[in-house]
Amino acid sequence: LMPPLPPQSTTESPNGEMDISTKPPTVSFSHIHIYATSLRPVTFYKSLEKRCNDFTSVKPYDPSTRSMPVEEFQAAWKAMDVEGYEADVKNISSDVPYVSQGRDLVSQLIVGLGFRVTGMCDGVNTLSYLVTSPDPNGVQFVVSAKKESSSGGADDFTHFDASRLDAFFDCHSQRQGISLLAFKADDVDTIFKNYKAKHSALLPPSGVRTYGGCKVLEVYAYYEGDVSTSPADKGTMLRFVEAAPAPMPLPGFVSVDASFDGTSLPAYCDHWVSNVISRTGFLSTLEDTLGFTPKVDFNAGVVAAGEAQIESTVTGNDAPPLSNSGDFGLSDQSQVYLPINNALSPVGHVHGFIKEIGQGVQHVASRVGDLITLIQRANDYRKVTGEGLSFLGIPRSYYGVLSEQLLHTTLAGEPLLDAVAAAECFQHCEQAGICTVATGETDLDLTRDTLRAKLEGWSAGKDVGVVDAVVEVIMRSRYVNLYGLLREHMSEASYVLIVKNKILVDVQGDDLLFQIFTSNVLQDNTGDESPFLEFIQRVCSECMGPDGCPVEVKPGCGGFGIRNFLTLFLSIEVSKAMLDKSAALSRGDEVAAASAARRVGIFKEQLDESNPILTAISDAMTAEGKCLDKMKRPTTSDDEKARLQREADAFAEQKKVGNEKLMVCSLKYRDIMRKEREVA
Repeated sequence: LMPPLPPQSTTESPNGEMDISTKPPTVSFSHIHIYATSLRPVTFYKSLEKRCNDFTSVKPYDPSTRSMPVEEFQAAWKAMDVEGYEADVKNISSDVPYVSQGRDLVSQLIVGLGFRVTGMCDGVNTLSYLVTSPDPNGVQFVVSAKKESSSGGADDFTHFDASRLDAFFDCHSQRQGISLLAFKADDVDTIFKNYKAKHSALLPPSGVRTYGGCKVLEVYAYYEGDVSTSPADKGTMLRFVEAAPAPMPLPGFVSVDASFDGTSLPAYCDHWVSNVISRTGFLSTLEDTLGFTPKVDFNAGVVAAGEAQIESTVTGNDAPPLSNSGDFGLSDQSQVYLPINNALSPVGHVHGFIKEIGQGVQHVASRVGDLITLIQRANDYRKVTGEGLSFLGIPRSYYGVLSEQLLHTTLAGEPLLDAVAAAECFQHCEQAGICTVATGETDLDLTRDTLRAKLEGWSAGKDVGVVDAVVEVIMRSRYVNLYGLLREHMSEASYVLIVKNKILVDVQGDDLLFQIFTSNVLQDNTGDESPFLEFIQRVCSECMGPDGCPVEVKPGCGGFGIRNFLTLFLSIEVSKAMLDKSAALSRGDEVAAASAARRVGIFKEQLDESNPILTAISDAMTAEGKCLDKMKRPTTSDDEKARLQREADAFAEQKKVGNEKLMVCSLKYRDIMRKEREVA
């Protein structure tokens, strides 16, 4: 338990000064605060944790094997002696069909990720929990809900008071959501002065609150419209905490005993994403008050799905480089990245999000050391228990499918089958069930022996070497696009697991980025706009310096996945179109269902056409960045700088050409989708 705290105090204007600080305050990630409509008693969550822990004793599971016989584990879960667990914990079962709507987020984190409740605040009128991964210094989810009944009055801790929840729900159509982004700060008073000097409209009356040696400042995150000329949006807030009572992120929390089951992975904050009305306004506010500067721009035309277009900028602080050794900065949370989206068209996810529930946090991204293991565990536990997290569907064409074109050459690029023979082989594959008709999707569990057996009707009398080469082409078709990026850096088994778990992969120079997005969380009804979670793994290149030691790396190695950014955007629109199709079929509207199916097809075609363009842009961007970095080295001669500048200019031109091609592609599919909508 925390020691008693002295009475809190309010500071309206620290030291009475109004000048803005010229030195950016030092901030790092702390926690996110979620407002839910209801929460379970702590006894329920502890009972659920105990059953999960007991299950690993009944049926040991080693996540590193990335393999769980689901049916066997389902039977073991159902056969557990459930005496001693709470009633609702006893009833958790895969017999109840899993849907992502109407779920309790704390339960999802406990089962799906192996997180645990490690702190709580039983306030006057609210109940709050702290949910963390095995590393208490990593991601911290604070989840609060109003009590059904309370003793009345304000809470001693303003950050847990019911008035905060009321303001958020009033601004967000009474929907649950991520209400607040919180940062550790070395000088809260300076941040207060910066807001007071340039953005006083974003300061609530509470000012800086002091609890013992801890200071807490909360400010409104966004303006309702143009910066400084419109009132504050009183929904989403930013929080700055100085000298928090570790290991708790906030005053008012007490520690709760927690036991992890040994199957979960520690997770750390990577970036937090907002959907806003004025992207430039939020950018300028963060620069004025925190010294944040733009890092990456996804301009108009880069992120587009049919008629839906957005712009996005990643802003953040300038944390020092990290040592390229050990965990490569996995646990370092000093680099803050805040991607900010705004809609450019009156259709699409970002526009719909803001129109339906207002400006706010779209999703938060957490970084882990082994994404494949984390997601395989989450998918296995959902299938076994009926609880946890599900993930956004990604079209198989993103990873690779079988086509006649693939059959023209061997994996080494040598001629294999001519056009006629390739067409005959592909037709046989469709007829024999090796791949799906029209789409070319091959079974992910296909073995070479099974494939050879299914090819017998075609392979009879053919050269053994040719048949062997065809077998390898078909096997690799399941992930051929990924192989084009990563080559032999991953095994076939790892490639297949990536495809099975629908993980996105991107490359920036020698760095890799693995990403995945959950289905919506905190969603009451199908189709409602609501936040989601992202999990990523950054694999930094192990580059050595002239001294033979690992060189330092920039935080955020691997970038932000320019290919995956568009894939996410398109996949969200595909999911919405598939929901529209399902709804139309359920009401017997075949015309609307056919239109929705055509929209799905259009989005997938845009993804396929955009992918190689995005790869070229990413490669050029990486090469340009390397040249510019080398130019900054003090040992680089003037002649070398001139040469590097010429190379950087050439790569910049390639990037420009790629952006122009992508714009043409985006406009093409915008017009196609517009015609489809008009016809529908």
